[in-house]
Amino acid sequence: MSDSGAGAPAAGGRRSATGDEGAARDSYYGKPILKEPVWTPEIPWYFFLGGLGGASGGLAYLSELRGSEVLARRAWLIALAALGVSPVLLISDLGRPERFLHMLRMFKVTSPMSVGSWVLAGSGTTTGLAALHAMTGRLGSLARVARPAAAALGLPLATYTGALLSQTAVPVWHEARRELPALFAAGAAASAGAAATAMTPVEHAGPARRLALVGAVAELALVGAMDRRLGELGQPYHEGAGGSFSQAARGLTATGAMLLGARAQRSRAAAVLGGGMMLAGALCERWSVFKAGFQSARDPSYTVAPQRRRIAAARTRANAAAAAATGRKP
Repeated sequence: MSDSGAGAPAAGGRRSATGDEGAARDSYYGKPILKEPVWTPEIPWYFFLGGLGGASGGLAYLSELRGSEVLARRAWLIALAALGVSPVLLISDLGRPERFLHMLRMFKVTSPMSVGSWVLAGSGTTTGLAALHAMTGRLGSLARVARPAAAALGLPLATYTGALLSQTAVPVWHEARRELPALFAAGAAASAGAAATAMTPVEHAGPARRLALVGAVAELALVGAMDRRLGELGQPYHEGAGGSFSQAARGLTATGAMLLGARAQRSRAAAVLGGGMMLAGALCERWSVFKAGFQSARDPSYTVAPQRRRIAAARTRANAAAAAATGRKP
């Protein structure tokens, strides 16, 4: 994939995107230091649907415990649909189905990709059993085990992709390693609540509506916190494709949440419209993160500037420690 615009490398000693004039000169005539990710456009869709499916399974199980059978059945169906498509998207990105099977040959707890593959397989299987029982009443003994298992696997399924991104060397992903898993979890909660609100009669959709609103508030707050902590390094979220998707995500999520909060408890049309807007906002947020990563990998200044700051901080700590050891001022 290739993009143009804000993520283009700095060149020839001009001021880089991070304000560091020397960053570009240290990267072989402004050439990218990192290779761009090779992920295909299926991946942000996988991020979105995996989170939607995982959080919907949790919503369905909790709804059953509360006796909200109408909401539970719809949430199980949403979870099944989302998790049914997710492996197809992942296999499409990998290129060949056997590559997904190879990832299941071993379990490596230190690898987000390995953990995520097993979580996806387990979540899809247990969700399928739970959804079948919810629709037909069959497989009761298996469903008693599958329902809580699907709910338990939902949280890691919704968050492991954020951990996976933060384990890469892509600057705007790695430097946001504190926020990305929580951001993906909040987006998954907002998506699950919004989808269930849109598909459930208003008199039964109260818990889903509340989940959507809590998830939306958390998602918007985490986006703001991530933006403040990244500082100038977060510029890809304000420029080019990453910036466009980020702006759309905030607008759609905020507007959809206002509709759900103000009118969805009385109007099915408002529930459908607000839920649809929140789903679109969550999807745009995944695309924003995806595109911003490509843009930051392409611009060498995003790699050089954080490295220089870490080196300078380490040197300062070393000088302070040496000064303390000798009893002199640093």
